[in-house]
Amino acid sequence: MPPMRITLAMLLLTLAPAVAQTTDIDTFKDGPDEAKVHAASGFVCPQFIGSFERDAYGERNPQIGADFCAYSARDGVYGTITLTPLTAPYDPKTALASEFVEQEGTGGKLVGERTVTLGGGKTPIAVYQRTYETAALESDHYRILFSSGTFGNWALEATVEFVTPRNDEQERQFLDAVYTQALTRMVQPAPAPAH
Repeated sequence: MPPMRITLAMLLLTLAPAVAQTTDIDTFKDGPDEAKVHAASGFVCPQFIGSFERDAYGERNPQIGADFCAYSARDGVYGTITLTPLTAPYDPKTALASEFVEQEGTGGKLVGERTVTLGGGKTPIAVYQRTYETAALESDHYRILFSSGTFGNWALEATVEFVTPRNDEQERQFLDAVYTQALTRMVQPAPAPAH
């Protein structure tokens, strides 16, 4: 195999997420059209979110009561939704700090940090986002975007692994669908901070 192909193959293997597995499924109940309803929060993980298909769901961190739904789409695009009950004031940077440390420890480069409005309708939600670039090949930039918003006593974190510019539209559609779902199914979001 020529050196470029070996390098590309090694890069793709390091970027591939661990295969998701469904764990304690008691945290989710069956819903219509093969959806899984998170019993504690009411959030619905549909079988499909746009071009994404649900691969797995279950407990993410039983010690803090966090649960997840994992999705994948063609072209190696992955999305993960994590629901965590809040027991104290929530700061997304603190909550996602271990994820940020992991990205920076493996060579990820911070390329963006902002607060956006997602969910549309009359009550969109302010969502914190941070994006890392994990690799670049010619015009393709491999990125992972972390986002987080709160709904009553729940934090909803959505992570998307994608290639920009090729998968930009899929990334936007996934995040908007996730936060719209939260707005329609979960308790009302916390008010956006005043600027």
